[in-house]
Amino acid sequence: MKAICGKMIPSEGCSWWFEKFSFNKIEFNWHYHSEYEICLTLNSQGSKHIGDHMSHYSDADLVLLGPNLPHSWQVKSYDETKPLIVYVAQIPAQWLNEQVSKNPELQLLSTMLKLSMRGLEFSQEVTKKSLAIFEAMEGAEPIERYILLLKLLNLMVKDESYRVLSSSFFTFGDKTDISVDKLDKVISYIYQRYTEPLCADELARLAHMSTNHFHRFFKQRTEQTLNQFINQLRIGKACKLLVNTNALISVISDQCGFNNISNFNRRFRMIKGNTPKEFRNSIKAPSPL
Repeated sequence: MKAICGKMIPSEGCSWWFEKFSFNKIEFNWHYHSEYEICLTLNSQGSKHIGDHMSHYSDADLVLLGPNLPHSWQVKSYDETKPLIVYVAQIPAQWLNEQVSKNPELQLLSTMLKLSMRGLEFSQEVTKKSLAIFEAMEGAEPIERYILLLKLLNLMVKDESYRVLSSSFFTFGDKTDISVDKLDKVISYIYQRYTEPLCADELARLAHMSTNHFHRFFKQRTEQTLNQFINQLRIGKACKLLVNTNALISVISDQCGFNNISNFNRRFRMIKGNTPKEFRNSIKAPSPL
């Protein structure tokens, strides 16, 4: 799965870009860009993929994505009488980083922006408060929109419940480090084949390492064991199938690469906190904003 690089063009009279979109659904489109992105999604249900994180949601969703972090949504409107709404603000990294470094008033943003390299998800309280700011941005003049952006960032940084999404692998930005290329090659291989049987020996050969060295290398760079990483991807796919199809749970287990239903149920509970059946039942009645 190769991420496509996107390019932002700033809004007229602005140093950054803002837009409101209305869709019936969003298809999977794995991509990244060099800007920070704040994204508020409304009236939708489905899955979001950020770095190596996958999760389902069925309510308003607010995230902050750091530069060059691969991401995509795969969602649809949960109310056919209302469109799926997405507010997007993309802020050039160099510009925002300079604002923070040169203005003491903005120093409190430093930690949040650093963590955004792994993707941040915000609480429902902050998510719902952010809507009024995004709505005000729609008809605002450039200077007013800039003030609203600062207000939004201030709201987000004060959220004591925001959650880091992706593993630290996706914070590696030094492309001169040869180990980054090795890990990228392995991760891409896993993404293409994670529903098939995979063995550490095969992946170690791909990275030109011994198996023992590869296990240590992978855990150090991703903060997960190889099995944990693969199971997380498989459970992510299972969640999509549970949401979007009526397939039997035993069939989904097979499609996602698990060798038996009991192993599937055990791994699903470990990662999601409930069984596949409980997960499917929980999404049948999403709560609106």
